[in-house]
Amino acid sequence: MDLHDWALRFDLLADPTRLGLLAHMHERGPGAATVTDLAAAVGITGNAASQALRVLREQGWVTAERDPADGRVVRYSLVDQTVHRILHLMGARHD
Repeated sequence: MDLHDWALRFDLLADPTRLGLLAHMHERGPGAATVTDLAAAVGITGNAASQALRVLREQGWVTAERDPADGRVVRYSLVDQTVHRILHLMGARHD
């Protein structure tokens, strides 16, 4: 068990903004959530959402892919399975 890794995970999850973004991505499903969607769901600005998403991408928790139909739109997905399981333990469900 890597205590440092777990402490970092819990530190990132302790932020209500990041946790809200992760929960909304989980609910929407892979590749469905845009920055605009996520910002609205959490009640923050697009800039604040982008900054929080950058941290989550750097940790490898989420991915960002350009929408093939509109290359200006970026869609986010939760990819870290440990975070996925933690969200389920917290009561998150899939649509």
